[in-house]
Amino acid sequence: MDGIEYGLNRVLMGRVPQGSDLLEFLTQLCREKKLSLGIIWALGAVTQANIGFYDQVEKRYYDVMFDRELELTACQGNISLKDGAPFVHLHATFGDRDGSTFSGHVMAGTNIFACEYTIMELTGKPLVRALDPATGLFLWRP
Repeated sequence: MDGIEYGLNRVLMGRVPQGSDLLEFLTQLCREKKLSLGIIWALGAVTQANIGFYDQVEKRYYDVMFDRELELTACQGNISLKDGAPFVHLHATFGDRDGSTFSGHVMAGTNIFACEYTIMELTGKPLVRALDPATGLFLWRP
């Protein structure tokens, strides 16, 4: 897939409500604001984190649950379309009180203590996800 040039349309900044599921909140926000193409950043803290690890041989995600307070030190992702609806794809790094970090694909079950987000909506034709047989993942189609 060749690189495609996009422009900046608008920037949204806000807080994720305490107790919200990070992925569910951002997905719902994208639906409400009719966002279909963009970049996401977030930081804050969580009461629990659920990150996924993709096994490339088995072609499936394994959940790794952290049922404790963690800092959300970095979170980045993108917005595209999957099955005609906004799809939020996020990866994050979390840190504990000892300075250890954990990272992976953000899964449902990552619950917010405090979180600020920035979304940059891009102009242009949205990217669409489709199943890639070689990886077993839903990737942007060429």
